Amino acid sequence: MPIDHATDQSLDAREDAAYKLDRKDISAILYAVDIEDKTKLSELMDPLHAADIADLLEQINAFDRSRLIRLYDREFDGEILSELDDSIREEVISVLTPQVLAEAVRDLDSDDVVDLVEDLEQPQQDAILDALGDTDRAAVEQALSYPEFSAGRLMQREVVMAPEHWNVGEAIDYLRGADESDLPDQFYHVVVVNPRLHPIGNVTLGKLMRSKRDVKLVDIAEDVFRVIPVDQDEGDVAYAFNQYHLISAPVVDSEGRLIGIITIDDAMAVLDEEHEEDIMRLAGVGEGSLSDRVIDTTKRRMPWLAVNLATSIAASMVIAQFEMALTQIVALAVLMPIVASMGGNAGTQSLTVAVRAIATKDLTGANVWRVIRREVLVGLVNGILFAVVMGIVGVIWFGSPALGYVIAAAMVVNMVVAGFAGTVIPVMLERFGIDPALASGAFVTTVTDIVGFFAFLGLAALVLL
Repeated sequence: MPIDHATDQSLDAREDAAYKLDRKDISAILYAVDIEDKTKLSELMDPLHAADIADLLEQINAFDRSRLIRLYDREFDGEILSELDDSIREEVISVLTPQVLAEAVRDLDSDDVVDLVEDLEQPQQDAILDALGDTDRAAVEQALSYPEFSAGRLMQREVVMAPEHWNVGEAIDYLRGADESDLPDQFYHVVVVNPRLHPIGNVTLGKLMRSKRDVKLVDIAEDVFRVIPVDQDEGDVAYAFNQYHLISAPVVDSEGRLIGIITIDDAMAVLDEEHEEDIMRLAGVGEGSLSDRVIDTTKRRMPWLAVNLATSIAASMVIAQFEMALTQIVALAVLMPIVASMGGNAGTQSLTVAVRAIATKDLTGANVWRVIRREVLVGLVNGILFAVVMGIVGVIWFGSPALGYVIAAAMVVNMVVAGFAGTVIPVMLERFGIDPALASGAFVTTVTDIVGFFAFLGLAALVLL
């Protein structure tokens, strides 16, 4: 495909626009946008999955994104909006015309529409709600009335249910005779309900299709059956799906009546988001994406950098107390960072294990002291091993057995404290309602730095001076 020099330069700047797609395909897509060839753009974009198109939109700049959307508008699929990162979804919606937006969201399940609108500003929310039919709009507005991050926000209203007295044949006949609009696009279970609409069991489609027609639905219901309260936290919902290997689960209101269903894809999306948040928060960067503006990213990171500065000053104040020892024995300044660094790494290891265990509910009041004891013993064993190594290094490097003993002892002390602090601090923060993934890192690092400096320099001042 011929590309002029100016376009070639533009492509060089955008060559990594969508890493999941072939570079030649991306070049062709961007070139079609440059020459405003709508037919060619549709030809290139139509075979792509909605997730790949979302990746493309997220990774190109705002100017190219706007041009691509305007040129591709009539072909825009609502699934693309579902796959988009929150940071640019509002921007994309603002570019779409009302007619295209209405067509895009019309075929989405209610849970996907809720996910779209809950984080948008009011004008964009109104634009999407206005595009829906009366029934769908009422369902979405009711879902938005539930607490944020609850099962009510996560569930979809489209449920396949059957009364408890039905047999397999009646259920199959119902499914075959139902209007397409009355059934979800994808479903895994038929929910069996009693006359009060209380769910009493799930029947998988596999069992339904291989059972004889006269078999009662209640006789082939799954052994594992969980009901989700509508106000349950979505993190607990995701935990239940992961813990009990659920595929879907009915959602009930305060009176136990069936009002929706949550499927495994939505539950696992929550689990992935929580894992990602934990990783980001452990690094002190909070939530964000590569599409965020510089000012937004700076605001998120600045507070924790300020905390880190304050804790570093506290550690430096400990060092200042041993200024005389440092001036008399230069070797202390050389070896001092090793003790603090080893303690910091050991503390981070224990911290990561503890935060992950808290998130998965594996670390509880019943086993917390056993876990703390294990981490302390691990720190002790590793501390002794590396103390021997550093003791030998200290003797060979500086020719001072006493210095070797000092750094060895300080290493053991700091590694033990690191194992203790890396487990206890996130547990204590969680007890006080503070996110351990967000706040633990700074505190653990401070403890290991202060203890490491104090143990090493304090012992040096006692033994070597």
